[in-house]
Amino acid sequence: MQRPGETQRQMSASVSQALPVVFVVDDDVSVRESLELLIRSAGWQPQVFGAAQPFLAHPRVCGPSCLLLDVSLPDLHGLDLQRQIVADRADMPIIFMTGYPDVPVTVRAMKAGAIEFFTKPFNGEALLDAIRDGIERSRDAIDTESENRVLHARYAALTPREREVMKLVVCGLLNKQVAAELGISEITVKGHRGRLMEKMEAGSLPELVIMAAKVCPQAQAAWQPGGARARGRRSALVASQRV
Repeated sequence: MQRPGETQRQMSASVSQALPVVFVVDDDVSVRESLELLIRSAGWQPQVFGAAQPFLAHPRVCGPSCLLLDVSLPDLHGLDLQRQIVADRADMPIIFMTGYPDVPVTVRAMKAGAIEFFTKPFNGEALLDAIRDGIERSRDAIDTESENRVLHARYAALTPREREVMKLVVCGLLNKQVAAELGISEITVKGHRGRLMEKMEAGSLPELVIMAAKVCPQAQAAWQPGGARARGRRSALVASQRV
């Protein structure tokens, strides 16, 4: 039987291992040509553009990628393009290039998430190292996104009652406390807890807590003092602990 999220995991594994694509956006044709040769020699797939809009119109790639971006473009400033990419393509690291060093621009680019900033002419080996770093970051981002999709698929497979139990369990409640809160027997809680642990593929409570923080962040605040019945049971529990 296929577990929830298994198909997504298999698909993302092939995506993250696909041939990396290195995009180049620079209005200088000589720079584009030299970078295309350099990128291809390293075993990656180059995609070159002379302006921002053709790059934005290009279909998104299904695999690791990195962008070499010139600051000065004919249709859009590099920093403006960076903002769009950060918002829409978080798995695409950006390496800036410029022929006219500008400290404020460099600072803004790095603060916005650029992984490197090169001044032309640049050292080929240093640039290749930066691209390798960018590709690895892209691959890690793809894997993380895939793991999150798998977790959400597992969570979606839980029944409404199992989700209720999960939210209370990750808040630190014991089985008997969960039973009192939900008005069910402790045996029933144990059954739900066992099934949700299996469906989520959690090997321990700490592991389940980490998963819950990703799929339902509100779980940490899911259990709050409730009605009179709940308060009475909790008061009784506190009293019994004091004896």
